[in-house]
Amino acid sequence: MSDDYQRRSYGAIPVGTGQKPGVVVVDFQLGFTDAQYPLGGAPLVMRALENTARLLEVARRHGVPVAVCNTAYLNEREMPYWKITAVRETFLHSHPSTRLDPRIHDPAYDLQVTKKGPSIFFETGVANYFTKERVDTVIVTGCNTSGCIRGTALDSFSLRYRTLVPEDCVGDIEEQPHRDNLRDIGRRYVDVVDLAFCTDFIERWARRNSG
Repeated sequence: MSDDYQRRSYGAIPVGTGQKPGVVVVDFQLGFTDAQYPLGGAPLVMRALENTARLLEVARRHGVPVAVCNTAYLNEREMPYWKITAVRETFLHSHPSTRLDPRIHDPAYDLQVTKKGPSIFFETGVANYFTKERVDTVIVTGCNTSGCIRGTALDSFSLRYRTLVPEDCVGDIEEQPHRDNLRDIGRRYVDVVDLAFCTDFIERWARRNSG
């Protein structure tokens, strides 16, 4: 963080962890994780996929609520005004690229939603699910950092959740926007952490509630 931001108190107060975690998994659909598709296979996204799978194994084992999403539309008329050709042409319900990657999706456990905008919380019911489950701390994973992760993190903040973004569980097409956006949301809205921090938080929460 630059000295000027520090002098103006940005990032001075950590978000911290609350009483119960929940995990959101944003857009790990084949369109982003399979290199045969135009947006698929970016190295940072694949690293995030692997680390998120590790996080989810721990989360599910301890009964942590998990919500996963894809982005898909009936047709182009239903879409917002996307500026990305590949989204307009392939993010359709009928297209195989919208299927969730099986490495991060457990249909028997996860709440699965299809979102229409950047944030997993926008008009999806995920916040209602977390309210029922008494989640107060949201761990944000998925892709892309500069788009739907940032949008999800801002909504999580606005919904008054403590919000954690593990750097190694989110990814983008290029490293610079990945780093820039994590820096910016870390100054204002979230704690930027890592996989180890999140698994430790979940393990501590599980031990505290085991009795």
